[in-house]
Amino acid sequence: MDFLIIGAIAFIGIVVLAYVFDYSRKELKHIGKNEELDALAKIYPSNQEMCQEFLKKLENEGVQIEENQGAEASLYIAITNKILIGNIQKSYTRIQTIAHECLHSIQSRKLLLFNFVFSNLYLIYFLIICGMMIFKVLPNKIMFLAIFLILSMIYYMVRVFLENDAMIKARYLAKEYMEEKKLSSPEEIKKLVAGFDKINDVGIKCINYLFFMQIMVKVLIIAILGFVF
Repeated sequence: MDFLIIGAIAFIGIVVLAYVFDYSRKELKHIGKNEELDALAKIYPSNQEMCQEFLKKLENEGVQIEENQGAEASLYIAITNKILIGNIQKSYTRIQTIAHECLHSIQSRKLLLFNFVFSNLYLIYFLIICGMMIFKVLPNKIMFLAIFLILSMIYYMVRVFLENDAMIKARYLAKEYMEEKKLSSPEEIKKLVAGFDKINDVGIKCINYLFFMQIMVKVLIIAILGFVF
């Protein structure tokens, strides 16, 4: 019965906060599609060259850069000190996206490595307790769920800080970069930055909710397994 109540609360939390945060990935993708802004951003250097220029500006040129045209997402991998750039060449959002990943590379090394190691241990712990529940070899299931919730709080705090910090600063770094390049008029830069602002207004809420939802889905899975097995 305890697990049934916990599972119900997790599900309600997912639904209610999706409404409160206006979570909509479709809206985020829609905002990211703007032919006028895409055309304005075409005059800027290639993704790799732009990334190198951002890193030089941030005085962190030791980062490896790799493009992957088969991937939609771009990311910074702390353990290898590498930025992977996805297939974003045709979108105006690439200027802010690349700035975002470059900013990750100068965040606290301690936090970045902790996030990398802890995230993997957190996932392993989740899979282990799920497996032990299925095979009915997990003693005191409520205690292990409580431990998981504490680990989730740590995971959420670190991950959300890293993402919010990079998302908020990327807008200003991208604007400063465009002003220094002088490839666009002040009015064109203003339009591009306004586009970034629209994305961030939706994106920051979405990413915060997404991390929360991922945790609650795991809690829901544990609760279901705890109730069934």
